Order: sequence, then structure tokens, then C-alpha cells
Amino acid sequence: MPITPATAPNSSSSGTTQQILLELVDETGRTIGTAEKLSAHQAPGQLHRAFSVFLFDEHGRLLLQRRALGKYHSPGVWSNTCCGHPYPGEAPFTAAARRTHEELGVSPSLLAEAGTVRYNHPDPASGLVEQEFNHLFVGLVQSPLRPDPEEVGETAFVTAAELTERHARDTFSAWFMTVLDSARPAIRELTGPAGGW
Repeated sequence: MPITPATAPNSSSSGTTQQILLELVDETGRTIGTAEKLSAHQAPGQLHRAFSVFLFDEHGRLLLQRRALGKYHSPGVWSNTCCGHPYPGEAPFTAAARRTHEELGVSPSLLAEAGTVRYNHPDPASGLVEQEFNHLFVGLVQSPLRPDPEEVGETAFVTAAELTERHARDTFSAWFMTVLDSARPAIRELTGPAGGW
């Protein structure tokens, strides 16, 4: 039976993380099974479905989040607005909107598909591996944020130039530049040429 938001174990950074099931996929993104979240991320990793969200404000600034220190994977690093994994059988678009609200307390005022990217990124700090078939989404946020402190340590809106400076100075998730670069065509379409993305 597919896991739904009503029946899924707690998806926060607490001790139940390893009990959450992820959707395993082949190289074309076709579902081939499920695996527990932690086991799917242990080396060498199992290819699974994921999503990444990039939300912008009315000034064309990207919303970043610094992952909470209590998270088992990549704690305390900066990353895109929201990322995660659909429940087995859950549409990536639905999962992206759901997790954005769960983590940041806000629903995107616009959310659009921006393609997919497949990558293999080991995390040197934890030894875990991101083997992901990632569905990308871009959109707008126009409401005040209410971050869940168990998920999000800090947020920041940045211009393209400010992101370059911050990326050189701070630690970002292993997957950040891969998903950002893959989403850039859709980001440029959303923010316009003056945004610098």
C-alpha cells in the first residue's frame, strides 16, 4: 500500500527517519520499488526519486534555507528553498508543495515544473550518498515565512550576485549547484533577464 501523508511515519529530523520509505527508480525515472530512507542513502546509495524547490520573492531573490543542526543528513549547511522525497506513489509536484509548507510554513503562490536531473553526490561529512532522480520546481513566495526549527535553522533571500559571494564563504549541500544549474533555464524564464540568474 502506498504511503500517504495520513499514514506515513513522522518525516521530521527525529529518530523515525529510517522508517520512511522512498521510491526507488531506474535511470529513466520509472518506479522499481521502495527502500527505507536511511538505507537508500548509505554507500553506494540506491537511485531514488527526489525533488528540489527554488522559490523567489517579488524582487527576483532566491529563498535559501540553512538546514537544521539536528538533521541526520547534511546538517547546518545552506541549500535551496526546499528539497525532499515524495512518498511512494505521491506525485513529485504534490510532495514539493507539501514539504515546502511543512518546512517553511508557506505555500508557493506559483509552482512550476523545471525538468529533472540525475546525480550521484557523496557527502564527505556523513558518508551518506545522494543517488537521486530529482524533479525540479521553480516558483514564487509572497507570504511571511514560518520555518519549522526542527527542519530549518535559518533562511535568507539572495540575489544571484549575493549567492555567488555566500557560496564562496559558506558551506552548501553537496547537491546544491547541480540542482541550481539544472533549474537555471526555468529560473531565468521566471525572473527575467534582469535577475542575473
